[in-house]
Amino acid sequence: MRETRVAIVAVVVTEPDSVEQLNQFLHQYSKYIIGRMGIPYHAKKINLISVAIDAPLDVISALSGKIGQLKGVSAKTAHSNVVTVFESETSS
Repeated sequence: MRETRVAIVAVVVTEPDSVEQLNQFLHQYSKYIIGRMGIPYHAKKINLISVAIDAPLDVISALSGKIGQLKGVSAKTAHSNVVTVFESETSS
């Protein structure tokens, strides 16, 4: 069995040069992403992004960790209590 959980990854971008790599990570995990919203905060010269995701915990952690390692980018994740259990394809 495999569980997925709904979560929100909050991303703050202060380094514009990291945006291309950030978008590559989001594309890499796109099959799990429910939606995303980006807000440019021009007065502070930063971007705020929220990413809604439905994925196994290890996938959520991997994405958040990769994003958080980018220069000038921070990520925090809020997990919901909404869990879905899938039967393994190899189960009889």
